[in-house]
Amino acid sequence: MRHWFITGVSSGLGRALAIAAIEAGDIVSGTVRTVEAQGRFNAIHPANAIAFLADVTDHAALAAAIAGAGLQAGGIDILVNNAGYSFLGTVEEAEWPDILAQYDTNLFGAIAAIKAVLPGLRAKRSGLIINVSSSAAHSTGGGSGFYASAKLALEGISKALSHELAGFGIKVMIAVPGAYRTELGLNRKTPVESLADYAEQNAGRRAFLAKLSGQQRGDPRKAALVILEAVNAGSIPLYLPLGPDAIESMTNSLKRTAEDVKNWETKASGTDLEPA
Repeated sequence: MRHWFITGVSSGLGRALAIAAIEAGDIVSGTVRTVEAQGRFNAIHPANAIAFLADVTDHAALAAAIAGAGLQAGGIDILVNNAGYSFLGTVEEAEWPDILAQYDTNLFGAIAAIKAVLPGLRAKRSGLIINVSSSAAHSTGGGSGFYASAKLALEGISKALSHELAGFGIKVMIAVPGAYRTELGLNRKTPVESLADYAEQNAGRRAFLAKLSGQQRGDPRKAALVILEAVNAGSIPLYLPLGPDAIESMTNSLKRTAEDVKNWETKASGTDLEPA
């Protein structure tokens, strides 16, 4: 029996993954932000579902939740940084409070959870950290720069952690979901659109997202089962794409990068200092 700690278990992928892990016989602790959500999560299982009231932007409360979860269930084995929301707006129009709030939740909250859980994982020389990214990090469109950049930064941190923690028996996995039918779109935030030059693309983006809302092809329950299968695999992948759209986004991004490298390889290779 393993003990998971998942941020954001009130809905969406976080809740689906929690239920899948509990049904597999594991214990799941997680964060919620309301008393009502806490009651709904605890009702999933009388002993193996434990919700803590904590916002990931409150690092002290998050650390206290992780410490409390560890005491209740004999330590944490798997951390899943899942909590987040999407902020969509052009770089020029976005206001600083919105920009900072996006990073506070999607990036700095994940870092805080990692720093809180690592002492326990290092002490027992085992464990797994799963950081939930997004296909938007690999197919970044206009208006998604801050959301995508927070996810890209989390991926970079995950890669560094995979090297830093390898000697302690701690694994790292980056889950990259595409569009799933969750409440992420309903919680989306946008800036006040103020510049006429962006009006056309902003309108097009709103229309596209309105059409997509509630029609996403991805089933979070199936994604949760794939994550669980990867966790149980003999060799845990660093990257786990979730959904055909995520696979397409990642594949196309790799192809574009490879093409640019190939096209500029000769010129870029000639930038070394001349031998003395």
